[in-house]
Amino acid sequence: MSEQLSVGAIHVIVHGFVQGVGFRYFVLQRAQSLGLKGWVRNLNDGTVEVHAEGAESRLQQLLMVLSQGPRGSRVTRVEHLQVTSTGSFIDFRIC
Repeated sequence: MSEQLSVGAIHVIVHGFVQGVGFRYFVLQRAQSLGLKGWVRNLNDGTVEVHAEGAESRLQQLLMVLSQGPRGSRVTRVEHLQVTSTGSFIDFRIC
């Protein structure tokens, strides 16, 4: 039986001690391993912003790891919105 894939997109803001601890590289590795496309970047207010597109089940897995973060980080809140998938990304990258 093959898994039926529902494609979607999420836009995420991660709050806490998430800059200067390798958080973007952590997200990059996890997103790539899940086969997601999009980007991650630091924002001036100390948060990390993520846009990811792919299978809904994989997006949910990414949200779970974003709430944990890498060793040395401290995630206090993860805000996310379901958004329309653009289909315009060819990979996942750090901006």
